[in-house]
Amino acid sequence: MRNPLSKKIVKIQPSGIRKFFDVANEMEGAISLGVGEPDFDTPWRIREEGIFSLERGRTFYSANAGLKELRVEIRKYLERVIHVTYDPDREVVVTVGGSEAIDIAMRCMLDPGDEVLIPQPSFVSYVPCAVMADGEPVLIPLKCENDFKLTVEDLQGKVTPKTKLLVMSFPNNPTGAIMTREELEPVAEFVKEHDLYVISDEIYSELTYGSKHVSIASLPGMRDRTIVINGFSKGFAMTGWRLGYACGPANIIEQMIKMHQFAIMCAPTNSQYAAVEGLRNCQSDVEEMCKAYNQRRRFLMHEFARMKLDCFEPKGAFYAFPNISEFGLTSEEFATRFLMEEKVAVVPGTAFGDCGEGFLRISYAYSLEDLKEALGRLGSFIQRLRNEK
Repeated sequence: MRNPLSKKIVKIQPSGIRKFFDVANEMEGAISLGVGEPDFDTPWRIREEGIFSLERGRTFYSANAGLKELRVEIRKYLERVIHVTYDPDREVVVTVGGSEAIDIAMRCMLDPGDEVLIPQPSFVSYVPCAVMADGEPVLIPLKCENDFKLTVEDLQGKVTPKTKLLVMSFPNNPTGAIMTREELEPVAEFVKEHDLYVISDEIYSELTYGSKHVSIASLPGMRDRTIVINGFSKGFAMTGWRLGYACGPANIIEQMIKMHQFAIMCAPTNSQYAAVEGLRNCQSDVEEMCKAYNQRRRFLMHEFARMKLDCFEPKGAFYAFPNISEFGLTSEEFATRFLMEEKVAVVPGTAFGDCGEGFLRISYAYSLEDLKEALGRLGSFIQRLRNEK
C-alpha cells in the first residue's frame, strides 16, 4: 500500500508540553505544574448562562463569524482594554480557541515560501502553524539579559524580501515577559519600514502584574497591519469552553471567516452565550483571579531566591522560567529526573524552542497548596544535585 500520510505533517513534532503531564497523570502522588490550566472554576455567572442557554434550547449553529451579540461585546471589550475599535460585522471572527485563530490567520495570509518571524521561547503552535500554511519559520532567539523582550536588534538581519509576518506573543508563554508601549514603538516602526504584518497573540492580556497590557495594534499605523488574537481560556478560566477570537482588517478577516466556515462552521453556540455574560459582568472575577496569580508569582520568586535559583521575574501570564543551567543537565534531563525522583512535572524550556535550553517552564496556575508542596520537592532536588557536584 502507498504511504497514506503527508510528509509535511509527519515531520512536525508533537507538543513537548503534554509529554511530562501525561506521565505525571499516571503517577500516584505526582504534582503537575506543566499545563497552562487555571485551577479556578469558570466564574459562576458564565457557567449559569451556559446552563441557561442549553435549557432554552440554544443548540443551533450561530453565524459563521460568531453570534452578533458576542462580536459586539468583543468590540466594546477591546475598545476598553486596548483602545482599538473594530467593526463587529466585518472585522471580528469568533473561533474555537485562540489556537484556531492563529492557524487560520496564517493559512489566509501566507503563500508558499513566505517567511514568518517567530521570536522564541514561545508557544508551541506557531512554528507548526506556519509550516502547515506552507510558510517558512524564521526563528528569533530572545535573550534573558533583555528580559526576553523583542528588540529591533533581534529583528535586524532576519528580514528578507520574502518576510511577511511577525508573530508577537506578549504577555509571553513560557517566560512571562511583557512589553511596554515604549518597548513596542521601535518594533512597530520596524514593521512599517519593512511592510510587514503582525499576528499579536494576546491571550494572557488580562494577566499582568504592575503594568497594564499594551497591544501593538494600538500604536500609530499598526491597526491595519495587525491581527489581534485573544480568547477566554486564560483570563476567564474557560479552557474547556474552547472560545477565542481574531480582530483585524476586514479584507483579512473576510478570508479567515471563509476558512473557518469550511473547517469548523462556527464556535460552540452555548460557549458564545456564556462568553457574552463574561464580558458584560465578570470583570471583577477576572481581577480576583489575577490577584491570586500574583500572590502565587510572588511566592515562587521568593522560593527561587531562597534556593539561590536564578529566575527572570515574570510580569505577565502565569509561568516562571527558571534557569537550571548550573546543574550541568539539559532541560529534558532535569525535567525527567525531577519527575522520576520527586514526582513533579514541569516542562523543559526546549519545548518552546532550542533557545529554551537551560530553562524550565513552571506554571503557577495551580493552588498555593500544590505550589508549596512542589517547591519543597524542588528545593530538595536542587540540594541533591548540588551535593552531587
